[in-house]
Amino acid sequence: MTVGTADIDPKALRDCCGRFATGVTVVTTRTPEGDHGMTLSAFMSVSLDPPLVCISVARGANMLPKLRTSGRYAVSILKENMRAHAQHFAGRHDTALRDLFEDRAGLPVLRGAAAVLVTDVAQTVEAGDHVLLLGAVRHLEYRPVARPLLHHAGHFGGVIAHAA
Repeated sequence: MTVGTADIDPKALRDCCGRFATGVTVVTTRTPEGDHGMTLSAFMSVSLDPPLVCISVARGANMLPKLRTSGRYAVSILKENMRAHAQHFAGRHDTALRDLFEDRAGLPVLRGAAAVLVTDVAQTVEAGDHVLLLGAVRHLEYRPVARPLLHHAGHFGGVIAHAA
């Protein structure tokens, strides 16, 4: 499908960008009201020195004011067997999922995640209908052999192993 610049339809843009496979994360924070999380695929590494990552959150997301209040967030990068977790934190609550969080540097992270980064919000950038939150990484850990959960064209999947 080809669309001209003046005719960019939000759904067409979403479908086009959906052709880019991404990892799946659950972003969490802690406020006086408790622990909060949401599924997010708009995550990227920004800088190694200083260590910065970025998440993009819709202005209308319930999570955004919680992130602003906290000033901190954690990113749990999901393993390929964590599809239920991704759906749970995307609003399809699964009552079978219990004891999901463990504490890392004062924030909740998903137990068993492929990788975890804990950040302090260093900068926010208003960007159209989203807000970018640049996070200064304060803690990280990862499982070198964990296989990631991927998202592509509205569906979850995994990585096919390649022979060395």
